[in-house]
Amino acid sequence: MDVTLPAPHEVTNQPPPHAPYDAAADPALIEGLHREGAGWAEADVRRVGLLAGSVEAQQWAEDAHHFEPELRTVDRYGHRIDEVEFHPSWHHLMRTSVAEGLAGAAWSDPRPGAHVARTATSLAWQHTEAGHGCPITMTYAVVPALRHNPELAATYEPLLSSRVYDPGLRVPTTKRGLIAGMGMTERQGGSDVRTNSTVAAPTAESGVFTLTGHKWFTSAPMSDLFLVLAQAPGGLSCFMVPRVLPDGTRNTFRIVRLKDKLGNRSNASSEPEFDGTVAWLVGPEGRGVKTIIDMVTCTRLDCVSGSAGMMRKALVEAVHHVRHRAAFGRRLVDQPLMRNVVADLAIESEAATTLALRLAGAADRAVRGDEQEQSFRRLATAIGKFWVTKRGPGFTAEALECLGGNGYVEESGMPRLYREAPLNSVWEGSGNVNALDVLRALGREPASVEALMAEFALSAGADPRLDAAVQRIGAELADPAELEMRARRLVELMAVALQGSLLVRHAPTAVADAFCATRLGGDWGHSYGTLPAGTDLTAILDRSGPISR
Repeated sequence: MDVTLPAPHEVTNQPPPHAPYDAAADPALIEGLHREGAGWAEADVRRVGLLAGSVEAQQWAEDAHHFEPELRTVDRYGHRIDEVEFHPSWHHLMRTSVAEGLAGAAWSDPRPGAHVARTATSLAWQHTEAGHGCPITMTYAVVPALRHNPELAATYEPLLSSRVYDPGLRVPTTKRGLIAGMGMTERQGGSDVRTNSTVAAPTAESGVFTLTGHKWFTSAPMSDLFLVLAQAPGGLSCFMVPRVLPDGTRNTFRIVRLKDKLGNRSNASSEPEFDGTVAWLVGPEGRGVKTIIDMVTCTRLDCVSGSAGMMRKALVEAVHHVRHRAAFGRRLVDQPLMRNVVADLAIESEAATTLALRLAGAADRAVRGDEQEQSFRRLATAIGKFWVTKRGPGFTAEALECLGGNGYVEESGMPRLYREAPLNSVWEGSGNVNALDVLRALGREPASVEALMAEFALSAGADPRLDAAVQRIGAELADPAELEMRARRLVELMAVALQGSLLVRHAPTAVADAFCATRLGGDWGHSYGTLPAGTDLTAILDRSGPISR
């Protein structure tokens, strides 16, 4: 009997390459951009979305992750240099981010919505490689903290807000643009920065100190300058530490090692030591935490948007696969169980993106003098940081599973996303730190509670499940007993109610109803893909992901 065998290298039933695709083809992203006051930036966001999804940029992301940074403690002659070398793809990513205004440019842009435009652009650019976003975020976040020393801000802010990426260690004021970092934690204390042991000794020059000590996690050590916490005679204080001093000599910044991390492999995270390191005081002595918290508020916003961007990337990869892969006689996307899973993921992604843009809008209006938005930002950013970053790992695992064994293979890109997903829940304060920060705001800043409740009032009566959740929040707040023990429960409820409030006002009915039914109404299982019968999956999936170009 004759048997016709397939050609040995014939490939069937595999999805085509995803890139090029449009990373900004996200209705929640574009709608939020306009709603939060930055519709003028749509053309730029869409342009960056096309670049992010290009074959070239996706290759930059893969190469930056694969060819990890290398520490060079000395040069060929034995001179101490403490430099980190990066693959060219890292520099391509950095150059693009700076040029597109994702570093400090929003601070010099007078247009209302500039910070929203930055967040929206970063949500699209997040489809490349997350590691390089760390120094980009810190450069953005250092500006408001540095303003506590007007003289330093006048010198360095124009360079921090530049759109020119100018790598290499040189005198900062001779460069066309600067990258900044931050050094807060130490090995003995972690988030408990008041236990820091690094000592700042005053010099004969006013405002200039020398530091002796260490830091435990200082990412992007090739940055031009850092904000560092140290114990001055007046208490824990904030200092600016440049890598190169004004006279051209290297400041003492000894890199002990680079961290061997779970993910975020493209980004160098280091342990620096200070020994007579020259530093300039930023803000009053003894007010270091209050000074640097302006930086932390900004970095926490980027934790939210970073996780939202990664979730969207994982979603579109999953959707691309299930739209092209067939099993048991049907495309995966046409099979009810898989359709339920990707629709459920799409709801979660839209909720995260919508919240990230609302927080960006609050940040933009707060820096322009809106006191209510400042109060809302204070509480809601911590709530969003707690919740959205925690949703990332489970979300990414489910998206990976949509690809089956293909998703477990490195070349799919999903393992990189999976390893990256937990980072934002750890960076800038773990879940407990953020939950306690919410309690701190509730106790010390009643205006922030009023602003949050005013936000909920905008959706009152729109959905009974949301109304019930807001009532539960009121009951939780009214009961002070063991509030710290209940902090996670309270913050989670606040976060989901806030997302629900935004969705019932701004998302299509199918999305808002499914979110409230599952996340607030309890009609949900313990995994993605348990949306109730009758959910309009088609309407949800219509917003779920771009199709390759």
